[in-house]
Amino acid sequence: MNATTNTALERALLSAALALAILPPAAFAQSMSANETKGATISNQWRAGRGLVTKGADGKVIFLFGEIQPSVVCSPLQVCDIELQAGEVVRDVLVGDMVRWKVEPATSGAVGGQAIHLIVKPSEPGLITSMVVTTSRRTYHIQLKSNATQYMARVGFEYPEDVSSKLADINARLEASTIPGANVPAEKLNFGYSVSGRASWRPTRVYSDGAKTYIQFPRSLAGQDAPVLFVVSGGENRIVNYRMKSGMMVVDYNIDRAVLVSGVGWKQQKVTIRRGGR
Repeated sequence: MNATTNTALERALLSAALALAILPPAAFAQSMSANETKGATISNQWRAGRGLVTKGADGKVIFLFGEIQPSVVCSPLQVCDIELQAGEVVRDVLVGDMVRWKVEPATSGAVGGQAIHLIVKPSEPGLITSMVVTTSRRTYHIQLKSNATQYMARVGFEYPEDVSSKLADINARLEASTIPGANVPAEKLNFGYSVSGRASWRPTRVYSDGAKTYIQFPRSLAGQDAPVLFVVSGGENRIVNYRMKSGMMVVDYNIDRAVLVSGVGWKQQKVTIRRGGR
């Protein structure tokens, strides 16, 4: 191969390289596989989703965690405060553009329930990057944008599991305040019973409606054999008739003193019930 041929080859390679350099992004996208294109589309839809944005306390902008990729707008010479859940421990903070974006940690709240704040500052307007924050509870994927004048001073999150936890607490309190079994108002029930003794099934509540006695057991009794009820009369323990209903023992008369027994020998558990000062 002579010098003329080498020169021609070099020119052809240079022309090909220049052609590739000026190809639009769409030309490269055409080389993506079907799965790659589908994956990019799904990710783009999630990142571009509008989602739900609400107003929190003190002007905080609230995003629903996990619904979309939240877009936080910041401004040069200002700071954006991104507050995470109280008690959450930050593991890593990764920013796509670490040169023009600065992220510094801060804390608030009492020891043991402190909240981590990420203080975000861009160096100039018109920037777009992404930030990933890994914590002891979850991973945040956040888009960061900078604007010349507009910015979000405070940003926080609402967590779906918090809503479920609050609902569970409300249901537990409602259940605890409900008086099952008796068909009379709660104010007409007699709760003047004392319970002594130790047992895994120890009654949580004993009361009477004037005609029947109700002995309520913890949920842990479910699936186990209920203890046997003895009524103390004349210094003797007598077995009486009762029925079990939804974890509760119903006796068809008022009890002054009774004993609940389960097991035998060294495994025996016993609880004593007394009405008033009897």
